[in-house]
Amino acid sequence: MSTLKEFNFKNQKALIRVDFNVPLDEHLKVTDDTRIQSAKKTILKVLEDGGSCILMSHLGRPKANEPEFSLKNIVSTLEDILGVSVLFSTNCVGTETVQMAKELRPGQVLLLENLRYHSEEKEGSVSFAKALSELGDIYINDAFGTAHRAHASTSVIAQFFPLKKCFGFLLEQEIISIDKVMTSGEKPVLAILGGAKVSSKITIIENILDKVDHLIIGGGMSFTFIKAQGGSIGDSICEDDKMELALEILKSAKEKSVQVHLPVDVLAADDFSNSANTQVVDIASIPTNWQGLDCGPKTKAIFHDVVQQCKTILWNGPLGVFELDTFSTGTKALGDSIAEATKNGAFSLVGGGDSVAAVKQFGFENKVSYVSTGGGAMLESLEGKTLPGIAAINE
Repeated sequence: MSTLKEFNFKNQKALIRVDFNVPLDEHLKVTDDTRIQSAKKTILKVLEDGGSCILMSHLGRPKANEPEFSLKNIVSTLEDILGVSVLFSTNCVGTETVQMAKELRPGQVLLLENLRYHSEEKEGSVSFAKALSELGDIYINDAFGTAHRAHASTSVIAQFFPLKKCFGFLLEQEIISIDKVMTSGEKPVLAILGGAKVSSKITIIENILDKVDHLIIGGGMSFTFIKAQGGSIGDSICEDDKMELALEILKSAKEKSVQVHLPVDVLAADDFSNSANTQVVDIASIPTNWQGLDCGPKTKAIFHDVVQQCKTILWNGPLGVFELDTFSTGTKALGDSIAEATKNGAFSLVGGGDSVAAVKQFGFENKVSYVSTGGGAMLESLEGKTLPGIAAINE
């Protein structure tokens, strides 16, 4: 794996693919700068070596060059985080951009305009990738959030830097963290999969059954497993067409000696709202017109014990409707359990949009080993797919 540590950037222009696809409010101010913070270490390494940085990213899904998707909107936030002034190019290719890159001096940072203002980016155009490549001396991919896309700036471009390409610190850390869960982690290994649908997690489950010792299935997807085994789940969310598959997963897990842990009780509600009437009931006997929206006290205790036994923990997906306070205690309790196990020496990786949101909301960011920055990329890694952005650097 080719990493930043192998290069000295003195007098070199580093062309860095970052993931600055950050949320903006109605005043076009950054509301969550996590992704910019995550790229800081890589950028500063280049500057401290005596090199300069040309940063390229996409933002949102522009159709035409809408101003609300301009990366100009993040310049002030980027300057605050890096502690240096940032030059901005109103395009990412073309004579003006080439000139700005050419005039860049050691210690300077140039941010290019949104790559997706050009359709060639998503099309993976070789000529567009070549035009981008001519701006820098060394290519660094530090954008895990887009590593699963075969776009011009994430994978196609690498061929123009046969000996001068590497992973940034963020992408390197993502690769190492996923590898810990999938291959090199200390046993017992636990995967916790939550969220609403079995269908979105099938390939992950199939791929990780050979790698884990314990599997906790929580959240909305657990009801499909409970109903498949003959339980009554009231009005709880369920994918009826996936019940047979759920039984196959349980059978497969048994054959591979993987212990599967499902919720045993739930906090059920008569309405999908914070002010609903609630009751704790056995998960297999939820009354009609009631739905399970969080796990119950017995389940929390069981899951806590499982988490404490394990040395490597993957968490993907919440255990309840954590966005509503009334139904957030299961997800919070799981976060506490993982934080405790981590403190006692376990390695914990949290990934996937909703679990990352929960970790931030409840303040667990610094209490787990690693929080992944890439939703889709993380899921595809767990499914066992080779990500184009990673393959391109390794070639």
